[in-house]
Amino acid sequence: MTDGILLRKAMMDPLLEQYGVIVLDEVHERTLNTNILMGLLRGVEKQREDLKVVIISATLAAGKFQDYFDQASLLTVPSHTHPVEIIYTQEPQTDYIKAAVRTVLQIHTSEKGEGDILVFLTSQEEVERVCKRLECEVDSFGPEIGDLKICIPLHPALPPQQQQHIYELAPSNKPNGAIGRKVIVSTNIAETSFSIDVAFVIDCGFAKQKVCNPSIRVESQVVSLISKTSAQHRAAQASHTRPGKCFHLYTEKVYKEEMMDIMDPEILRSNLGTVVLFLKKLGVGDLTQFDFMDAPAPETLTRALELLSYLGALNDNGEVTKLGSMMAEFPLDPQLSKMLIASIDHNCTKEILIITAMLTVPQCFVRPDEAMGAADDTNKRFAHVHGDHLMLLNVFNNNNNTHETFQWCQDNFVQYQSLKSANNIHKQLSGIMDRLSMKRTSTDCSSKDYYVNIRKALVTGFFMQVAHLEKSGQYLTVGDNQVVEIHPSTCLDHKPEWVLYNEFVLNTEKTNENHIRTITDIKPEWLVQTLLSFHVSVTSSFYMSQT
Repeated sequence: MTDGILLRKAMMDPLLEQYGVIVLDEVHERTLNTNILMGLLRGVEKQREDLKVVIISATLAAGKFQDYFDQASLLTVPSHTHPVEIIYTQEPQTDYIKAAVRTVLQIHTSEKGEGDILVFLTSQEEVERVCKRLECEVDSFGPEIGDLKICIPLHPALPPQQQQHIYELAPSNKPNGAIGRKVIVSTNIAETSFSIDVAFVIDCGFAKQKVCNPSIRVESQVVSLISKTSAQHRAAQASHTRPGKCFHLYTEKVYKEEMMDIMDPEILRSNLGTVVLFLKKLGVGDLTQFDFMDAPAPETLTRALELLSYLGALNDNGEVTKLGSMMAEFPLDPQLSKMLIASIDHNCTKEILIITAMLTVPQCFVRPDEAMGAADDTNKRFAHVHGDHLMLLNVFNNNNNTHETFQWCQDNFVQYQSLKSANNIHKQLSGIMDRLSMKRTSTDCSSKDYYVNIRKALVTGFFMQVAHLEKSGQYLTVGDNQVVEIHPSTCLDHKPEWVLYNEFVLNTEKTNENHIRTITDIKPEWLVQTLLSFHVSVTSSFYMSQT
């Protein structure tokens, strides 16, 4: 089972008495759920002498886990690897995408030994871009150069059956001695989740990670330097069956002086609303006393408590309310849980259930470099005058009305795996609602209140993520006073006075602006009604003064 499922079971059985042995695998990834589970298990093992806990980690820093569990027995299983030659660039690379493509071609044309190539990049978009660039470059190769099988992307959004393409055989060597190779272009999913037989690794030195700024309530995906441990894991992929080479697209100075030894665990970089609600549901009164392996900053915990209080999940004494207890039953961000529950009163549960599922999966729209115009034109067919949340509703409903799901996604520039995941999440959430005897309500789609009710329900969960259009033409986030622009990907063709958003995108070198993404046009009176109903006296006065 997943660590998330085990956490759910712990809510019903805090001592996990139905289990005699619990094995936590891949704890080196230090996910949010894994960190909470380790804290729970450390407390449970002190109360249950019969429980055995096995922690499995691929990290080189296993001693930290051993210390955390009171000097538990440590068993090291040495891997049978071959030496890897590490090669750094002499100068910093201003464009690691170009450097990666150039290095692949140099390896294929210059390296005499056999062996495939693995390239590490930061995102699905970069993976697909590099595959296309390599295809164009290889077309210019002469017959004296071996075949290069390059269209093997690897990223989390791919269906499992497509991920298995990485194990396909490389092209055969040619009679003239030219070597055939395959190139796997991957995100950091290939660091430890897959064992791939390659002889050459190209490491861009970066990865996307979630980072939370509690002072302005911003959680964003940020491209940042990997850790030294991650760099070692990447290089080790070239050592499974033969001596290999790893080409780092950064200097040795960057590795030694700028990279952290180990990446900060997710619990130090995340919004902790879900974690705090879970711990409160378990009866943890003082969060500072919970035995975190890496304790989050007090400000992050304070912000999480504040959010849960505003949502009505905690009372003035910090205890879980009836609403909060129901919210904790859903494996969702508290704002999504609150929105879903509140949708019953707004007669739009069926629609909010779909929107919630779509917000929980990766971006569903595909915009390939060679067909941007066609993708934009196609996506306009799903656009809604009131914004992106209703556009997601249209995509889900249109997809479910066709019997050729995969082909429909291909034709409409939509990510098939995202919609498949959204359908699975929709079924899971529907099952939880049935178990809790929650009604499924919906307004007649011909009614003038149909879309109004959906937008009102969105406000009940995300009233703290609202921005107002200023006289300058820019938006100002309410509560945190951040100047932002609407992200270009929105389907809105106008600038509403008030908008609700789901994601805050930090400024980049390209734009030098903060953006808000996944936008819906809302009315200020809905904010006042929502805030007054929750008795949020601290912030409602600000909203009311603005409206």
